[in-house]
This record gives sequence, structure tokens and C-alpha cells, in this order.
Amino acid sequence: MAAVSLCLLLMAPVDSKNAVMERVWRLRRRVLPQHTDHAGVMWHGAYLAWLEEARVEALQEVGLAYSELSARGLELPVVSLAINYRQALLHGDQVELLSRVERRSGLRLPWLSQFIAPNGAVAAEARVELVLVELSGGDALRRLIRHPPADLAAAIEQLNAGPNQDQTRAKGAV
Repeated sequence: MAAVSLCLLLMAPVDSKNAVMERVWRLRRRVLPQHTDHAGVMWHGAYLAWLEEARVEALQEVGLAYSELSARGLELPVVSLAINYRQALLHGDQVELLSRVERRSGLRLPWLSQFIAPNGAVAAEARVELVLVELSGGDALRRLIRHPPADLAAAIEQLNAGPNQDQTRAKGAV
């Protein structure tokens, strides 16, 4: 299935009764001048930064700081990325980034995300795939990890399940 089709599976209309929506991690941001090009349109590179921020924040919400993984020599680099832009986001827009973590596929951990514009329309969709790499031996000894350590495996399960209704799902000011 193409990445476009997979991204379309991410969301049904926002509905608290929808089981898919209960699994969604949310990050709210405002498009600031540093996120835009000269025309006031959100620059494509800013989308990547927000996608990473959403992943790091979701991991933090399930109790595992990315900085802790890095300190142990573990990283989750992006190995595949696809973004489909549908509507421009503009300077000053309040944007909600909705992300869902899929079950691991072999070594890959896929994330599906949508950028929701102020009018509720999907402004962009993304699919990001990560792998777990150990760097403790230095750059020359990087190796893929097939089985994550217990704390990361538990965090991935919590990410798959989505945020608890009691957890704060919106990080940062809008």
C-alpha cells in the first residue's frame, strides 16, 4: 500500500467516540515567523521539526525521555519519511498535529501524522518510520537492535495504545 493510502487511514473525523481517535497523540503549535518562508507560508522543513517534537513529547508522556535513551547509546533515527501537503499553513495559524503509532513492522516503528489547520482541514499528512540503533560503540559500531530494552518496549506498547484520557494531550502554547 502506498504511503499516501496509509496516511489516509490515520483519521476519521474527530470524534471522541471513535476508537482510532483515542489512540492519537496531540501536539498544538502556532506557526511563528521562524517556521515560514518569505511569503508567510510554513516552510517544509518546519514540518519535520514538529514531527520529531511530537514523537519526543509522546515518548516523554509515557514516561521515557528521549534524552535517557540517547545517554544509553540508543537512538531512533528516521529511515523513511513521506509528507503530502494539501493546504498551506500560514504565519499565525494554530495547528494541531495528530499522530498515531502503528505496531512495529519488522525493525521499523511507523508513525502516521496529520497537521490540522485552523479550519479543521487536513493541511498535511506524514508517515515516518524509525528504527532502533545502538551507538554505544561509536559511529563505526552502529548496530540495529531487533528487540528493544524492556523500558522502551513498554513505552512503545503505551504509544500504540495512545494517551490515557487523564494525560495532557496538548503540549505547549497555542
